[in-house]
Amino acid sequence: MLRPAHLSEALPLRLFLIGLALFYIVLMLVVPLGAVLFEALRSGWDAFASAIVEPDALSAIKLTLLVAAIAVPLNMIFGIAAAWCISKYEFPGKSVLTTLIELPFSVSPVVSGLVFVLLFGAQGWFGEWLQARNIEIIFAVPGLVLATVFVTFPFVARQLIPLMTMQGRGYEEAAMSLGATGWQTFWHVTLPNIRFGLLYGVLLCNARAMGEFGAVSVVSGHIRGETNTMPLHVEVLYNEYNFIAAFAVASLLAGLALVTLVLKTAIEWRHGDALAAGRH
Repeated sequence: MLRPAHLSEALPLRLFLIGLALFYIVLMLVVPLGAVLFEALRSGWDAFASAIVEPDALSAIKLTLLVAAIAVPLNMIFGIAAAWCISKYEFPGKSVLTTLIELPFSVSPVVSGLVFVLLFGAQGWFGEWLQARNIEIIFAVPGLVLATVFVTFPFVARQLIPLMTMQGRGYEEAAMSLGATGWQTFWHVTLPNIRFGLLYGVLLCNARAMGEFGAVSVVSGHIRGETNTMPLHVEVLYNEYNFIAAFAVASLLAGLALVTLVLKTAIEWRHGDALAAGRH
């Protein structure tokens, strides 16, 4: 069977583009990740395990998980509330709110960290008031959480807003007309319809929260064993020329990223049509 002429001519171009994309992916993603794993295991599993269970490393791992465990649920609640408000109601300033949700994508994480230092640092606007009451935000866990929440809060809302806008208000209005309360309507009608989009946004939010460097670097103070998250601990180890330990901790971050990617791909594979429709 003869191929149409335009398809035959396009085949070399398609093969070239596919090869170029694969080459770029291998060069920019596979090779760096492979190099991190190779360097982490260069001295064997014992050295790798020793670097992971070292007290400062364990502290960094626990702090990273703690910050993510606080920031992600907060952003999930905010994302649902913002998406509900924007998609279900009309009100003055709606477009402004939608724009503000996107703001962290436009502002450098370092700048956002500096903003919190300006507000809550010792010389900041609220610094004296906080010090008088012995409240620590900057160079403490609350500052890390605030910085992480700021840089990650668009992810859930950004995923849910188009999805809930596409679904409209029909189901909720029908449920409430039948006597359902607001909470019953949300729990039994809205949430089941957005659960996969919500999970998708939470995964992206969690990945960014655990890997954030710029904002938390500014507000952490780099107190080893206290305010260093995993990315900051990797930097400290690398600057000390402790490459095996640095790459060992970095490999954990890479592993978390791969797990997130696998889960994200699985969600897209099972519910790709609904997610794609929600984005548009």
